[in-house]
Amino acid sequence: MTLEAGARQFDAVHSQALAQVDAGLDTSVAELGRMIAVDTTFPPGEGYDGFAALMEEMLAPLGFETRRVVVPEDLWRVEGGPASGARVNLVADMAGEKPVCSLYFHIDTVCAARGWKRNPFRLTEEDGVLYGLGAADMKGAIAAAIHAVRCARQAGLELAYRPRFLLCTDEEGGLYPGIRYLAEQGEIGGHLLNFNGSATPRIWGGCFGSFNLQVTVEGHAVHAADGNRAGRGVNAIEAALPMMQAVQDLRPAVSKRVSALPAAPGAAPLAAQISITVANGGTCGGQVPDRFVFQVSRRYAPEEDFVQVRAEIENAIKAAAPSGAGLRLDLVGHLTPTADPEGPHYPRWIRAVQEGFGYAPGDFSKWGAASASDSGYVQQAGVAQEIILGGLIRPSSNAHGAEEHTTRNDLAALAKTILTYLSAGFEPELNPDL
Repeated sequence: MTLEAGARQFDAVHSQALAQVDAGLDTSVAELGRMIAVDTTFPPGEGYDGFAALMEEMLAPLGFETRRVVVPEDLWRVEGGPASGARVNLVADMAGEKPVCSLYFHIDTVCAARGWKRNPFRLTEEDGVLYGLGAADMKGAIAAAIHAVRCARQAGLELAYRPRFLLCTDEEGGLYPGIRYLAEQGEIGGHLLNFNGSATPRIWGGCFGSFNLQVTVEGHAVHAADGNRAGRGVNAIEAALPMMQAVQDLRPAVSKRVSALPAAPGAAPLAAQISITVANGGTCGGQVPDRFVFQVSRRYAPEEDFVQVRAEIENAIKAAAPSGAGLRLDLVGHLTPTADPEGPHYPRWIRAVQEGFGYAPGDFSKWGAASASDSGYVQQAGVAQEIILGGLIRPSSNAHGAEEHTTRNDLAALAKTILTYLSAGFEPELNPDL
């Protein structure tokens, strides 16, 4: 019988494990602080090796065996691109005969935005709110999952699955995300839980794809006083201006391309997007700049064709490029769309979310997003169509912005959700693997 959230009677061992989540939460908060202190910002993504070492230290006492999987450099490196450093992914397995359940986390964060009043690389707690870069997206989810496994282990709770942690690189815009490489190498077992999602009662309906196109404009440096003389310098910034305007001129047509993916309740239909997100050039005021680089970010609907969308942008830029300036176009990041990921494990996951967060069955709704995920590569590799999405992100979390945060309550709620879902005694009639 399916009961309202909070009405289920768990056995003594499960109840003990849930109680331990609250009793031992200080340990989880401290572990989150250690994670946040390791700089894994992308770009450039040079902290992955150090983060893998930290995860090995935390997971070994819980019975996990770990192995590092490094994405080959020729798959992700672009000359002059934003990425650098080894792309170290960590796969952590438990021994046993139970079916595998893969738990996915990306270890990279965006760069710290301007406006932080607190140190983004130091966890700051104020009245139960946990501030730090990656607290919500998504190091907090890693801390919650580790805590869930620890509490289950301490209580002696029998699990329905062997959890396999996939700690992956380059979700935040990389050219060859770690989860793509793991999928192609057969490192994903069982069904997949993706914790790059929301703490709200949501059923994931899929998402857009996205890519970042880096535009490098080469000029010729001379003294600024000679910059306007014929045959002298070529100002790379001024040469880039009509190209950037050409990108802006595409926006009205792009924004009219609406997807059939369901939007969030009360939100406008999901539409394609284009914007310039990075711009760098020039060295000093007395010199004509000889190089200018900008990035075009394009969110494309599942109904759009990536090759055509990319060509549309590149053709517009090339047509606007003035003579005398060099031009190079490089794809430096790409996430493919994720098709409807709902599958047979979703009903049991939703029940676990009800127990962990206290939601009622009627609170849940299904919707997609114009944001992108690297989960599309898992589907593309033929590993799994079903991908369950959960996590700690809320509209108020300010993920990707200054003062990103989660809360103690949500950290505990997600840990209880994961513990409950992994438990052998929880809703066995809903478990398609029995």
